[in-house]
Amino acid sequence: MTRRQLWQFLTSHIDRPLLLGVSLLLSTSILVLYSADNASWSQPVNQLRNIVVALTCMWLIAKLPLHYLMRTAVPVYVLGMILLIGVALFGEISHGARRWLSLGVMTIQPSELMKIGVPLMMAWYFEKNEATLTLKNYLVAALLLLLPVALIARQPDLGTALLISASGFYVLFLAGLSWWLIGIMFVSGLASAPVLWSVLHDYQRHRIMMLFDPSQDALGNGYHTIQATIAVGSGGILGQGYLNGTQTHLDFLPERTTDFIFAVYSEEFGLIGNLILLSMYAFVVLRGFIITGNASTYFTRLMAGSITLTFATYAFVNMGMVSGILPVVGVPLPLISYGGTSMLTLLLGFGMLMSIETHKKLVKT
Repeated sequence: MTRRQLWQFLTSHIDRPLLLGVSLLLSTSILVLYSADNASWSQPVNQLRNIVVALTCMWLIAKLPLHYLMRTAVPVYVLGMILLIGVALFGEISHGARRWLSLGVMTIQPSELMKIGVPLMMAWYFEKNEATLTLKNYLVAALLLLLPVALIARQPDLGTALLISASGFYVLFLAGLSWWLIGIMFVSGLASAPVLWSVLHDYQRHRIMMLFDPSQDALGNGYHTIQATIAVGSGGILGQGYLNGTQTHLDFLPERTTDFIFAVYSEEFGLIGNLILLSMYAFVVLRGFIITGNASTYFTRLMAGSITLTFATYAFVNMGMVSGILPVVGVPLPLISYGGTSMLTLLLGFGMLMSIETHKKLVKT
């Protein structure tokens, strides 16, 4: 095999604009993690390993033809449900939550699998019933969404449950759910708020209350929000400079390599840096919308739209959480925060986007 043939093999079915946007965010992750980890290479090196594994999986998924993507929908969803039930029955308890399942050689978090499995299953279901969609089909699809969400919320993992709910709702919306039904769902949600409040755990209620006045428990439940907003505000227009963030390097900022890494970035790069970061996210989301618009089948259009909108939701929720306009729900900043499982899930989704874009000419329109 010549160098040219090898290069063509490696780059075939790779969407270069999307890869560019993802690469910029991943490079930013290494840059910010080095500062957040107090100028240590420990977590940045581990993150590089996570990136290599996730990019390899993205490359493999991108080469997978569309009909194979559809074939994986039911097995992935069923496997995810079995694992979630396994977590409920035999899962390991850590920090008061039962989210992990030990398989002997490794420990996994099945809720991460459902971030892909739920929209994949719902898109497959709508594709199978595209010609005769009725209210019954939307109700069945909603049930496919609610079953795993209920199991995940029970762990408890409210952040992941809400994000999976969002990804499923996007499939329903893109499948043509009428506005009056969306209105009914919204009103029903407001009406059931007292019931939902009563089933929340105490710490979840406290997190929501801290949104209104974190100073009422400044050293407890409100500590994360207060320190994060101080860090974001202290960045000003130009930031305090790389490696010079006071909240970060004086150890006031908690979870600074994971959920609150946006506060580290904001403190050191300021408003200008935030605008650049938002531009990177906007570029990736815009490319996702273009791929969605060019999708050649009903299934791929639903899947691409859900992946893109869910990615945008991840970024919005994390930035809103760190900025103090949303409750703290434990959602990482996509492609920036330290972590392997979240990184893998996101890049699997982008691999699907690339497959949808690069294989569309092989699908009859």
